[in-house]
Amino acid sequence: MAALLLSAVPAHASSLGDAIGADYPYLDALFRHLHANPELSMQESKTSDRLAKELGQLGYSVTRNIGKTGLVGTLRNGDGPVLLIRADMDALPVQEKTGLPYASKQRQVDLEGEDVPVMHACGHDMHVTTLVGVARRMVALKDQWRGTLLLLGQPAEEAQGGARAMVADDLYGRVGRPDHALALHVIPKYPAGKIAFSDGMMYSSVDTVRIHVHTVGTHGASPHLGNDPVIIGSQIVLALQNIVTREVSPIVPALITVGAFHAGSASNVISDGARLDVTVRANDEVTRALLLKSIERVALNTARAAGVPEKLLPEVVIRSDGAPTTTNDAALAQRVRTAIRAGMGDDAFVQWRQTDMGAEDFPDLVGVTPPIPSVYFEVGGTSPQRLASGDWADSHSPLFMIEPEPSIKAGVEAMTLAALDLLKKDQRSSARGHPFRAGCHGSLSVRVPALMTGTASAADSGYSLRRYANNAVRSSGCG
Repeated sequence: MAALLLSAVPAHASSLGDAIGADYPYLDALFRHLHANPELSMQESKTSDRLAKELGQLGYSVTRNIGKTGLVGTLRNGDGPVLLIRADMDALPVQEKTGLPYASKQRQVDLEGEDVPVMHACGHDMHVTTLVGVARRMVALKDQWRGTLLLLGQPAEEAQGGARAMVADDLYGRVGRPDHALALHVIPKYPAGKIAFSDGMMYSSVDTVRIHVHTVGTHGASPHLGNDPVIIGSQIVLALQNIVTREVSPIVPALITVGAFHAGSASNVISDGARLDVTVRANDEVTRALLLKSIERVALNTARAAGVPEKLLPEVVIRSDGAPTTTNDAALAQRVRTAIRAGMGDDAFVQWRQTDMGAEDFPDLVGVTPPIPSVYFEVGGTSPQRLASGDWADSHSPLFMIEPEPSIKAGVEAMTLAALDLLKKDQRSSARGHPFRAGCHGSLSVRVPALMTGTASAADSGYSLRRYANNAVRSSGCG
């Protein structure tokens, strides 16, 4: 079956790039299908089905339902190292406005019961397509490598928590622990098909905080008889920015963004509560802990200053699925770069640069004990002409679109070159007692920051609740 499916690729293809080019019409059709049929986090059932079908018909042994919709396709090719390659599958609640002929018109009911539009506004359709392209190349090139290849389709990267859910569902006990792990992301700020990555940090940490402001409600004409949560919430929003500008060094990256503020239901009613949803980003764990601790202090003491009774002080909820920084293993990054350069040339690369504080949950796949050495690289997605004109949109925009052909071809080629190097015939697994040979998986654990412990409540739907002590120091941090 696998030979039949790959028969469209000419046997005389003179290079890996030529073979991928010949295979591209198949991949293009898959990409358009995925783009037109996106699915929200933890609801990627059809996407998972399609990826399982693609891998299964190539001869991969597919393990399904890991962390709900996650899956792994395993291809064993003799004794040797074990390599994991990950692609995230989920889309975003965004109404697509690209005007593409294969634009999404899909809607789904999200996990909170709301009917929302759905769009692949972050390129995960490209990631899955690239994974399939790599799967096809590695089958065709089985005579050039030895070992075990694990191709992983991950749910819920956008909502965070998908990687952690797979690990918690005994991912590595079920498919084996890899010696190395790779992942990629299509990035609109780089020219389509160009590769970029660093030898260290790639993405910031991310945490989501929900602040419940509790007050005494009253008539809109009698504000003196209660506490106004809109005023208190607004003061908290402004005070949170002082954490970044006055508590963190001006040369250290840090970010606190209040993305949602919900309060009230009528113009003449001062409600008894408000809710703030906050994203928190940092480039190191010390700053990350400082930001989270300071958010607690500011919320509690801003309410105190407004006269809110102690029993009604704000409730601060830190979601349990935050992720640390995505950081490449330096030695592995240099090896991967060398392999890609040998196959694609120096011109394949552009200089990596951090221009925002985007984040990833890939660290939750590799941040087990002991950690799995990993590399995460980026593939440019926008034509040079559009970049020069400024006529392009960033990820998560309803106008986000990539140039699929150069992006997918480069992604498949770069990832395949890296895989072939890491699975060279003359290597053996560095993991003593590897599960595929010794039948022993060992023990794994995921590192969860201490600030994120607590018990979840149904009302917070996926949030890990931490109710903070009411005897915190004043909002300014002074004694």
